[in-house]
Amino acid sequence: MTELPSVSGDRLPVVDVHAHLLLPALHAEVERRAPEDVAAAADLERRRNGVESLQASGAMIGARIPKLTDVHARLAAMDEQGVDRQWVSVSPNHFYPWANEGLSGWVAGETNRLIAEHVAQAPERLIGLGVVPLQHPAHLVEYLDDAVLGRGLAGVEISSFAGDVELSDERLEPFWARAAELGCVIFLHPFGCSLDERLDRFYLSNTVGQPTENAVALSHLIFAGVLDRHPGLKVVVAHGGGYLPFAIGRSDRAWRVRPEARRCAHEPSSYLKKLWFDTVVHDPIAVRHLVEVAGGSRVVLGSDFPFDMGLDDPVAFVRSAGLPVEITDRILAGNADELLRTKVSA
Repeated sequence: MTELPSVSGDRLPVVDVHAHLLLPALHAEVERRAPEDVAAAADLERRRNGVESLQASGAMIGARIPKLTDVHARLAAMDEQGVDRQWVSVSPNHFYPWANEGLSGWVAGETNRLIAEHVAQAPERLIGLGVVPLQHPAHLVEYLDDAVLGRGLAGVEISSFAGDVELSDERLEPFWARAAELGCVIFLHPFGCSLDERLDRFYLSNTVGQPTENAVALSHLIFAGVLDRHPGLKVVVAHGGGYLPFAIGRSDRAWRVRPEARRCAHEPSSYLKKLWFDTVVHDPIAVRHLVEVAGGSRVVLGSDFPFDMGLDDPVAFVRSAGLPVEITDRILAGNADELLRTKVSA
């Protein structure tokens, strides 16, 4: 079990579950080991995002390198935001979904080590999430154990898909079972969108692509019955779950009238109460809706720190939703800590 004490007195710590780390040295080594594959992946990113967006993103990331790499800059920014703890996960560009079996295993192990080293510099304030090579299902349990038991991390971050692997893939069953057994967190955060060139302008690759990928991934998870078979799973979804929580009635209708959509035991909307959603939705009305459809215990503070599409003042944003005080407090503090209380310790 993981015990997480309050910061001072009766006040629970404010916890941000969505904050990123960049690993430049790891990427340089990946590029050294697989230069042609890295070049092909960069070409895909140009097609998906467009040159204008890539240039803007490059400048933005360059200006935020200290917050993305240096623990002291991170802690100072957290103090400014009124955040006591962060769950730290790598920037999704470190997923490398194209990597072969050998390289992806090295990346996962090295990423887990580097994340653990980063959060160990401030263990009272930082909690780490590792990675697994999603495109190679046979190795997921191995690297989940490496992250949670080997490195003492709170769980792992996964993308919405990798290669031909969707979250409904039967080959993921041992991974889901092990995650439930460990009581660890699975943080669902997309990288890229399969709509490719249709989103290559106006930054649609992010504004439309990310919520689309979240909706598709969650639909695979729900309709395939994964949450029926593994009710103990703790899946935390970035960007408020994307479009799905706001169009879930259409999924319920399909479940009622279409036989091929009837692969889960209950209406899809019922599974929203079995997931957790962060608050990176940029609209107070959307936060209130997440509380309505998922419940006050299933929404957690997220900021997407320190990227420009994140929340600059995540605490004030949650308070602006005008929710009852007890629900606001749970979103800012209690819900995230509760997720970790039953995690198996390393």
